[in-house]
Amino acid sequence: DAPAHVKVFMATETMRSKIFLSPRLDRIAPPGRSLLPTELRKQAGGECGQLDSAQFVAAAAIAGSDGLVAVTGPAGAGKTTMLRVVFRALSAQRRRMLIVAPTRKAASVAAREVGAAATSIHALLADHGFRWGTDAAGATTWHRLSIGDVDAATGAIYDGPTSFVLRARDRIVVDEAGMVDLQVANALAELAHERGVGVAMVGDPYQALPVGHVGAMAAAVRHACAAVELDAVHRFADAEYAALTLELRHPDDAEHAARIASRLDERGHLTRVDHAEDAHRHMIDAYFAWQARGKRVALVTGANSDAGALNDEIQQRRVDRGELDPTVLAWGMGEQRILVGDTVQTRRNDRRVGVENRATWVVSKIAEDSLLLRSVNDSGDVRKVTRDYAFEHVQLAYASTVHGIQGETVDASIVGPDVDAAGLYVGLTRGREHNEVVAVAHTGRAARANVATCMLRGSTELTMQDAVRAARAEMQRAAQVRDRHDAFARGPHVAPSAGRGMSI
Repeated sequence: DAPAHVKVFMATETMRSKIFLSPRLDRIAPPGRSLLPTELRKQAGGECGQLDSAQFVAAAAIAGSDGLVAVTGPAGAGKTTMLRVVFRALSAQRRRMLIVAPTRKAASVAAREVGAAATSIHALLADHGFRWGTDAAGATTWHRLSIGDVDAATGAIYDGPTSFVLRARDRIVVDEAGMVDLQVANALAELAHERGVGVAMVGDPYQALPVGHVGAMAAAVRHACAAVELDAVHRFADAEYAALTLELRHPDDAEHAARIASRLDERGHLTRVDHAEDAHRHMIDAYFAWQARGKRVALVTGANSDAGALNDEIQQRRVDRGELDPTVLAWGMGEQRILVGDTVQTRRNDRRVGVENRATWVVSKIAEDSLLLRSVNDSGDVRKVTRDYAFEHVQLAYASTVHGIQGETVDASIVGPDVDAAGLYVGLTRGREHNEVVAVAHTGRAARANVATCMLRGSTELTMQDAVRAARAEMQRAAQVRDRHDAFARGPHVAPSAGRGMSI
């Protein structure tokens, strides 16, 4: 445990990665300029009319010549719409745009919605010789092959990149960049400098965080030639709820979190139950109610064990209702029963059959040696996996933790008890029509307090401004109340920390 006078310890590898990343980001951030409004409109055509002012500024920056651009924004801010405009503009300049994401699932979604080439960030790095593994202590280690080296993992000679050859002036766009860890960011910065390509980091550091060392997105914002904050939410028809999610994204302190919880309750987004079993029952009932209307629903939990329990109960209820046939089955991860019609996730990338980690499917057929999977987003997208793959890498997906739902948009989202800040925020911003959190408490006041606590649980200090905000939140409030709109509390709308501002 940290001594009383020490707020938090930082792992040695995290500090080392941050120290290495800073000069690497500087090297890939030569100043250029954003496109002028007339240039962007000419190159991207009529799609520019779909953008608000912040989206327009972000698109002009990414499609311009600045070496490093950072775009942050809340869930539903229209990052995908903005990237479609960027793709059109870069294509008009005869520049290539490659979207990379922390997962193949996110990359596939980006490729489908934007139209640009896309892959996982690890696939790009592997194609350029980077290799990673774990040492005896379980820590992740990285090294890089040179052309002609023998790959110890395969025994093959590395001949250089083949799938993702980069040219000067290309633009790498990192989608879901808030989930990129420091070690991956270091490798990407090294590659970008070597190849002379520009990088744009696009994401939200207040959604799901990387599994590894945190801080890459915040570092990119500090070193970017142009850093743009998207400040409007377009996903929700309810403008008041959209504004509330902006506050939910990062409450200033416990009092602010309590006010947000009260407003969620007043607006019908908070459901109180007496026991954990009641929470599960409510979430399951909500799932079937929305499904009966032909709507997609997400159930978000704080732990894998809760997701597993919900998955098993929903599957069994579907069997009892005659929706699933229990006589034709396969076995998934942890000897979980998989039936035709089940909603499942694949949990390992497999290029040979075209499935990605965290991709969601409906089982359409179970054969003697294989399963046929149909994408929940595209009924024409069908994949076949072996029973062996299913046994090791397929699980039920009626409910999941925040990492399973990150990047998805559904019709309704129900968030279970005891999630952390990212789980609550991501969960309450997935549904176009309805978003709801369930709290276990004996009174409404206690339920609101539980939700307020969730907003502050597991939050990560990403920048100096965040550290100041966190320290202030833990101090006893003095006689003089600080202005929550000061520079440290709010930060700039457009903040080029290594360059200059942009306007249209």
